[in-house]
Formats: sequence, C-alpha cells, structure tokens
Amino acid sequence: MELGAVLAEGKTKIVYAHPSDPDLAILYHKDGITAGDGARRSVIEGKGALAGQTTANVFRLLNRAGIATHFVDAPEPTLTVVRRCTMIPLEVVMRRLPAGSYLRRHPEAVGQRFDPPLVEFFLKDDARHDPQISPQEITSQGIASPAEVEQMIHTGREVFLTLEAAWQRLDVTLVDLKIEFGRTTQGSLVVADVIDNDSWRIWPGGDPERMLDKQVYRNAQIVDDALLADVRARYAFVTELTGRW
Repeated sequence: MELGAVLAEGKTKIVYAHPSDPDLAILYHKDGITAGDGARRSVIEGKGALAGQTTANVFRLLNRAGIATHFVDAPEPTLTVVRRCTMIPLEVVMRRLPAGSYLRRHPEAVGQRFDPPLVEFFLKDDARHDPQISPQEITSQGIASPAEVEQMIHTGREVFLTLEAAWQRLDVTLVDLKIEFGRTTQGSLVVADVIDNDSWRIWPGGDPERMLDKQVYRNAQIVDDALLADVRARYAFVTELTGRW
C-alpha cells in the first residue's frame, strides 16, 4: 500500500499521511518492544505484524459493539488505516483488579475487585514517567473539556466491558487496560491509537503465572534470544485468540 508523508513516529509505530484522503492516516506497526519509559528496548521479528493483527481484531470488535473508534481497515498485517486524529496526551487506564503501579501506590488493595472498573488518567510524558493526573487537572490545564473527560470515563468502561466479555468467553481474565483518545478532523472524540498485547494484562484462567502480555518482558531479569522468542510466542497466541472474537 502506498504511504504518504511521515506525520509522527513513536517507539512502536509510525504514522503516515494517507496518499489520497486527508481525513485518513496509516499506522505502521514496528517490531520494537520497550519497557521502563523506553529504557529497555528490543526488536522481536514479526511483532509489528502481530500487533497490527491484534489491533485490527480488537477495533473490529469495538466497531461492531457501536463504540466510536478511528479504525477503518487493516489492508496488511503491519498497516492500519484510521481516521486522522489529533491525539489527546493522556493514557486512560481501566482496572478490574489491582496490579502493577496501582498496587505500588495502594499496597492495601491486594484482593480487591473494582466494580465498575476503576478509571485513572496519566499524562503522556516519558521525561516525567507519565504522572497520574486528576480530571480536575485535565480540565484546568486545557487538555480536555469536562464533557470530554466524562466521555472518556464512560467510553473507557464500555471498551473494557466489551473486551472483558470477549476474553471471558475464552476463560481469560482481563485485569486492566490502557487506551487513548483522539479528536477527528470533524471534532469527534474517538478511541484511537492502538490496542494490542502491550495495552493490557491478561491472565488465562485468572492465573498471573500464565500471563500472556507485555508484563513478561517487563519482569524479565535477563533479555536474551530465548526470552524474546517466548514473548513472541505469547503475542502470536494472543493474535490467534483475538481472531476468534
């Protein structure tokens, strides 16, 4: 597929202009994987194609559920055609169970279950390690309007519940999920960016020892060829599983 000019590049993807439609863009999924705000970096051959296919599976499900997203098509495994958006610099994290950074901040929360899913916001700023930010700070800093904050909370929970139900049918527990939002050229707020195996914690049978997600890479004491092959195998399995949705 023909690609236009580079609009942006991140650690795991490149955003290109669409060659013929100014309202669209094309995401190219790279083979890179990172952790610790980019302090740990590796390349896993074929990861970009797996990420692209998982993202397509996820967004097709969300579109079928009537949730507004930027996803249009996935003409190739590494390419995703999307509605062009201005991204809101926030990570929106939904949690069903306490894990990761939440437990480090709230060690007393072990064993809790959040119903409805807990929603937290984090400012996208690697230099400051993506600090948590409150809805009040989001609006006071002009990042989003109060109505947009409420929409992100509501839609974020809709996304979580939709994916949670899909995973439950495969006996996989969705522990938490990170998503992002953007504004289309028409000004609509939509779920944007990517949702792939770097975006969630998933535990088959509810067992964290069987995790399939990026936490395996984060937790590794030694990153070698065997570890990267194991991570790739888990990502490939997730692509297969989400293809059953």
